[in-house]
Amino acid sequence: MGLDLEYIYGQTPISEEEKDGILIKTISTRKELDEFEQHNIESAFEWTISKKFSLDRILTIEFIMEVHKRMFNKTWEWAGKFRNTNKNIGIDKLQISTSLITLLDDCRYWIDNETYSHDEIAIRFKFRLVKIHPFPNGNGRHSRLCADILISNVFNEDVFTWGGLDLVKPGESRKKYIDNIHNAEQMEMKSLIAFARS
Repeated sequence: MGLDLEYIYGQTPISEEEKDGILIKTISTRKELDEFEQHNIESAFEWTISKKFSLDRILTIEFIMEVHKRMFNKTWEWAGKFRNTNKNIGIDKLQISTSLITLLDDCRYWIDNETYSHDEIAIRFKFRLVKIHPFPNGNGRHSRLCADILISNVFNEDVFTWGGLDLVKPGESRKKYIDNIHNAEQMEMKSLIAFARS
């Protein structure tokens, strides 16, 4: 019995090779996978709120990978590892590390020079991270958690609510979230910031 997944609006398909990396071989449907991943993510969230992370730690490739690993390490053997295939979204797989270094440097510059508001810095960081799409899957959830870590640890402000609803399931909230990501591609961040705080 293999992993038979249906994809919804905005989801990145998982390759057959990546599907082989499922740790719980009895999982066979999207619903089962979503439930199992959610438990994994909740334990990662508990880890993030139980600690205080410095800016120097957050703005490293190692930390970006560690967050993803903690979110998916009970689900996928490739948790915390950069993708080795190109996807329908994201940069070329060979440019992931270089693009992340640029993003981390840019984020430090925004913070040091107060280039944007605190919310906008965290949302720009999330947006650029999801556009790089470093991992085979889970990039949206990962980038949202990284934005929450940044806003709460660096700026001592409340984490984002992200519309207050489940953005993994199909529906109006997910569509609105994806549409706001597309707006941000035109460098119009206000609607994505407003959604994150709604």
